[in-house]
Amino acid sequence: MTVAAIDAMINKLQLNAEGKLKHFITIEGLSKTLLTEILDTAESFVGITDQQIKKVPLLRGKTIVNLFFENSTRTRTTFELAAKRLSADVLSMSISTSSTSKGESLLDTIRNLEAMFVDMFVVRHGISGAAHFIARHTAPHISVINAGDGQHAHPTQAMLDMFTIRQIKKDFATLRVAIIGDILHSRVARSQIQALNTLGVAEVRVIAPKTLLPAHVETLGVSVSHSLAEGLKDIDVIIMLRLQKERMTSALLPSESEYFKCFGLTESKLKIAKPDAIVMHPGPINRGVEIDSKVADGPQSVILKQVSNGIAVRMAIMSMAMQPQGGMQ
Repeated sequence: MTVAAIDAMINKLQLNAEGKLKHFITIEGLSKTLLTEILDTAESFVGITDQQIKKVPLLRGKTIVNLFFENSTRTRTTFELAAKRLSADVLSMSISTSSTSKGESLLDTIRNLEAMFVDMFVVRHGISGAAHFIARHTAPHISVINAGDGQHAHPTQAMLDMFTIRQIKKDFATLRVAIIGDILHSRVARSQIQALNTLGVAEVRVIAPKTLLPAHVETLGVSVSHSLAEGLKDIDVIIMLRLQKERMTSALLPSESEYFKCFGLTESKLKIAKPDAIVMHPGPINRGVEIDSKVADGPQSVILKQVSNGIAVRMAIMSMAMQPQGGMQ
């Protein structure tokens, strides 16, 4: 099933009868107003980390299940922290001990968890469309958040990236954003492109070798460059992506060292962009492959700020998705 086909099926599922967020599976099809509401709600949660008691009671009595069928320390940890700071009870299921590894189907697992009166599933899965499948088959009162599915989408990562950009740059309308690296295999890149275009940036530019770009990538609403020397000119925001070698089925690059030579971000290449350009990375970072340590740890890097912002943004999305008809209790 193509990414476009998955998004088309999901669009009608994500919103409830009042047009409010019910599930969060993809950014495709969501309005600028709703994305802005997520960012504004996240802003209201940022200050909680400075409080002596880092909790609000919005989801007290609710149970959230993290269903991670792929490893991801950072995403899973921030979802757990976000749920706990909303005062929810959290159950995290490990794939190594899950019954699915013993032959139980995904739907069987969902049905058993529903019998335990849970309220939300946060799903990370290696197959595109898995989160949508669960949202279609789960009980009506349960919300589903996509924490990354195959090569389809990673919408909460994209929104924490948007939040970080707005925090620093304020206005999306004037920005030129470059996404550099393995666009072909990146669910993050697809969600970032959708979010950036919906929020109205001046330009989204992808920079990569031809072998790491999807066919007809321009139809996603981007301009294309195959050179950092040209592609980084006039750029305000640089988003680096890792090489997803686990998803590559053939040799798409001559070597990692050759890739770094041509597409790795170094201090000298960073100077091509605007002087106040910020450097982002959804992680995990491969130092010396797509980014030099001096850049990753340098003054223009906001990579750790992205991690911190992930908690507030995921708090916002979970609280919005679990608000009852008629508004938050």
